[in-house]
Amino acid sequence: MKLILTSSGLETPRLRKELSKMLNRHPSEAKVFVIHSAQKSSHLLYVHKVGEELARAGILHPNITYVNIASAKSAPQIENYDVVYVCGGNTFYILKKLRQLRLDKAINKFVRSGGIYVGVSAGSILAGEYIEIAGWGSEGDSNEVKLKDLQGLHFTNISVFPHYKERLKREVLDFKKRVSYPVEILRDKEALIIEGKRLRRIK
Repeated sequence: MKLILTSSGLETPRLRKELSKMLNRHPSEAKVFVIHSAQKSSHLLYVHKVGEELARAGILHPNITYVNIASAKSAPQIENYDVVYVCGGNTFYILKKLRQLRLDKAINKFVRSGGIYVGVSAGSILAGEYIEIAGWGSEGDSNEVKLKDLQGLHFTNISVFPHYKERLKREVLDFKKRVSYPVEILRDKEALIIEGKRLRRIK
C-alpha cells in the first residue's frame, strides 16, 4: 500500500520528493492518471495546478492523463499507470461517480497491486473506510446526491479531516467522540504518507 494523503496537493518540494521516492522508475518515465470532477471553468484552474505540481516532481506533461468523471461515460483503463491522483471537490459526488463508472473497483485493484494513490482533500477522505467526515462541521460538503452508502475505498482505517484550522478544533473533537476509528487532521501543505503499515506525517 502506497498512499500520499494531502490536504491541498503536492504543493511543497518535500511532498513532491516523497512521490519521487515512491516511484519504481525515474519520474520522467512515470505515468500519472488524474481524476477530477470540474464542472465549471473556474474549477479547471485547480486541475491546471495539479499538472504544474506534477511537472515540478519530474513528471512529463505527455505522461499525465486527465479524466473528468463529471462527463465521462465509461471507465478508462488505469492498470498501466504508476500513480492515480484523485483531486478534491464534493466527496459525496465524487464517490457516487466513481461507483457509477466502476472506477472505485479499478482503483482498489490498482492500489492493492502496488500502485501509488495520491489524494487531495476529498481524494484523501475517500481513502478511508468511511467518508462521513466529509459532511461534518461548518465547512463540510453537502450530500446533494443523497448518497446513502458512505463506505470509502478502505485503504486505511484513518479518516482525514483536510483544510484544518484552529477555529475548527471543537468540530473535530466532537466528530472524534462520535466514531470508533482514528481521525487525523491535515492542514494545507501537510500530508500523511502510508507505506504498508508505516505511517508518517509530512509538514
